[in-house]
Amino acid sequence: MLGLGFAAVPLYRIFCQVTGFGGTTQRASAVEAGAVKISGKTISVRFDGNVESGLPWKFGPSQVSQDMQIGQRRIAFFTAENLSDEPITGVASFNVEPDGAGLYFKKIACFCFNQQTLQPGQKVEMPVQYYVDPAIQDNPDTQYIRQITLSYTFHKSPDQSAAKPSGGKAASKALDQASAAR
Repeated sequence: MLGLGFAAVPLYRIFCQVTGFGGTTQRASAVEAGAVKISGKTISVRFDGNVESGLPWKFGPSQVSQDMQIGQRRIAFFTAENLSDEPITGVASFNVEPDGAGLYFKKIACFCFNQQTLQPGQKVEMPVQYYVDPAIQDNPDTQYIRQITLSYTFHKSPDQSAAKPSGGKAASKALDQASAAR
């Protein structure tokens, strides 16, 4: 029973990643994204950003939503600012709604793949490059979805070792990579 208890969390995580259950999005490479055929149908992606209580950051989307053709690659930006007088490392958790849409929401590049360290007063733009897989139209449970919400919540990372004067470069690196992919 003890072994099963320890295995439950990793097994559940794997289940969610494979099925998109619980709003878990999928990862895709730039090569995979480039092979996707763009559909004539459109979908709207709405963005939401939150900060865990106790994390002195301001965080939110730079745009409320984006309308796009299904299969089209897009980049959305979120802005984070450290309102404290000390460096802090944060990590983002994410969710996609409605249920079932996570299986078809593909992230190519995202700030959520890494911890982010912000220096006191530092403000950064953080990109997410994504697309919605055209297979969403083939599933009877998801074919009528017209809007997907991508929501992030930033939490203070338990590992604050990166919170030093040279930190905060992960967001800049992600931005450079996303800009190069345009």
